[in-house]
Amino acid sequence: MPDQGGSRQNVTFPSHGRRAHGYLALPPQGVGPGLVLIHDRWGLTGQITATADRFAAEGFVVLVPDLYAGPTAHDGAEADLLLHEPPREEAARDLRAAVEFLLGDRAVVGDAVGVAGFCLGGGLALELAAEEGERVAAVVPFYGLPREPGYDYRGLTAHVLGHFGELDRSHPAAEVDEAAIRIGEATDRRPEIHFYPAGHAFMNEENVTGTYDALQSRIAWRRTLSFLWGHLG
Repeated sequence: MPDQGGSRQNVTFPSHGRRAHGYLALPPQGVGPGLVLIHDRWGLTGQITATADRFAAEGFVVLVPDLYAGPTAHDGAEADLLLHEPPREEAARDLRAAVEFLLGDRAVVGDAVGVAGFCLGGGLALELAAEEGERVAAVVPFYGLPREPGYDYRGLTAHVLGHFGELDRSHPAAEVDEAAIRIGEATDRRPEIHFYPAGHAFMNEENVTGTYDALQSRIAWRRTLSFLWGHLG
């Protein structure tokens, strides 16, 4: 069960005439490449902010937008309800605003950011990269794809690294392969996709679905850091 301390917001940023909220983590050196990290269906919990801190410790300036604007889920039923709570366009606006915020922050180096996300956030990460074009240089979806069947990836120029579980029923290998083909056809860019002998949410150390895999998580983490530094460093 995710932590029950509520949202871990510590920053606000402008989002198309309103204020959006999120969690900002800075690297020890104070500057670094920007990374938008998109939470899973549980919301802005301690687990996702701890993940942001891990990325920050590796040198990234990390912003996690709070797409639920406060609530977090305490169990699977609540998570399913929250999953459909935010209007799609409002969430998309806040994600675009997060990119804008990072690119305008003096702590962020470079003229493009990375995007990574888990589950719900994995699909949104791909959508954000397609919408933002050259402002996103690298995108890492963890066991997540766009909700819209046959999503149009035109506009995506980012390098893509995907992590998926072989035992994940929510995104079977055939569906992931089809998405990879569609990305290649739309962008002439071949995504790097890895399948792991694990289930859904194998990176979530709180083991909310009973599928956390420490070994596969470490492998995916190392690949992700190498990939992000390779395209953002």
